[in-house]
Amino acid sequence: MKYISVFDMLKVGIGPSSSHTLGPWRAAESWLESLGEKGLLDKINKVQIDLYGSLSLTGKGHATDLAIMLGLSGKDPETIPVNDIQRVITVIIGNKELKLGGNSAIPFDHEKDIIFNSDFLPFHANGMKFSAFSEEKKIDEEVYFSIGGGFIVQEKDDEQAVEYQNEATYPYPIQNAQQLSDYCTSTGKNISDIVYENEQVLRSPEHIDEELKRIWETMLESIYIGCHTEGILPGGLNVRRRAYDSHHRLIGDAKYTNPQEWIEAIRKTEGKFRQILKWVSCFSIAVNEVNASFGRVVTAPTNGSAGVVPAVLMYYLTIENHKAGFEEVKKFLLVAGELGSIFKKGSTISAAMGGCQAEIGVSSSMAAAALTELMGGTPEQALVAAEIAMEHHLGMTCDPIEGLVQIPCIERNSMGAIKAINAAELAIETDPKNTKVPLDKVINTMWETAKDMNTKYKETSQGGLAIKVSLADC
Repeated sequence: MKYISVFDMLKVGIGPSSSHTLGPWRAAESWLESLGEKGLLDKINKVQIDLYGSLSLTGKGHATDLAIMLGLSGKDPETIPVNDIQRVITVIIGNKELKLGGNSAIPFDHEKDIIFNSDFLPFHANGMKFSAFSEEKKIDEEVYFSIGGGFIVQEKDDEQAVEYQNEATYPYPIQNAQQLSDYCTSTGKNISDIVYENEQVLRSPEHIDEELKRIWETMLESIYIGCHTEGILPGGLNVRRRAYDSHHRLIGDAKYTNPQEWIEAIRKTEGKFRQILKWVSCFSIAVNEVNASFGRVVTAPTNGSAGVVPAVLMYYLTIENHKAGFEEVKKFLLVAGELGSIFKKGSTISAAMGGCQAEIGVSSSMAAAALTELMGGTPEQALVAAEIAMEHHLGMTCDPIEGLVQIPCIERNSMGAIKAINAAELAIETDPKNTKVPLDKVINTMWETAKDMNTKYKETSQGGLAIKVSLADC
């Protein structure tokens, strides 16, 4: 049985897209590693990258070409200083030269050596082929697929893409929601307890806590930066950042110097009930404005839906429970990560395969289940919350204008966060015995809906808003 860790679902990376930016970046890194193992790096004087399907159709808006250039240069999305990204890209384009793996330089023309093909490869809509040449002779070729959330798989000789599977033995192997529910019932444990025990097979408790703190700090930083940055988002749509203005009106004249002091300031200024929705929207929009501007965020489960989970967690910390600290953050992230993995196993988290229901819908379900546990709900009620959240995202299309993760993507994170909170509130008032739609059935329905959905509504920018609005209209 395949095990997907919380840290697979919640990954630190660079925006604007986990499948179109982070995935290709990781594929480039993987190919570099493969070339090194084969002893080919010093023999290469030319590389060519072919992009297919959704990666080709919306790749320029998602900065797929730039991500691949960064990956081939040996830069890592988790550690590269965000302010260095544009400088590295400018040097590569200006010099028409790429330092492969950060070492030997080879000629590279990004307009000719990265080829956008409109046709699709088998298995997945996000395909890419890396080719290496020595004196005009091809010496290596590998095909990768970016399958959502920064996950990549590699094509093998049998023409089947295979994904890494961890063969360790876990105390609670989980393939679906019913299994998770059964474990909670038989042990009397909460979902976060079950997940924490599984994670300890891979990491020490200290390491788990350290990584969860890093994930939360990255989430918090992305909210903080988004709330304190004004201007226009890149890409040509001239989308004005809204989190800055919204935050300015909400925070008033509160004084603070860092994110932790900021949380305390928000707790003091939460005020009237009508401001709660404004705060949640502000938090989620802030993250996705950072994501849209090549900033660092956490996939939850994807970059395009990165604002939902942190916004709902911030809602709990600043509005529901002013005494909450890391233990609550830890439980929230453990539950959210596990719910995301169940969706990935039973359906998809790739908008190129399932439309936006696979991104915003899944992120809303993750956040709803996590919030329910923190609000005192039972494990069964947490799963009910996840089901409610997804049920009301079924069929949502992915139709980004100009292939940019801005319209309608940024606002959809706000809607997903609000729905997650609403779903949690409904679930806590629900007796799970009266639930008519189990979570596993809604996950199966989501997958069937994804397969039935017309391709033009699955992150190809060939339908919906993407063809109704253009740069000329902006």
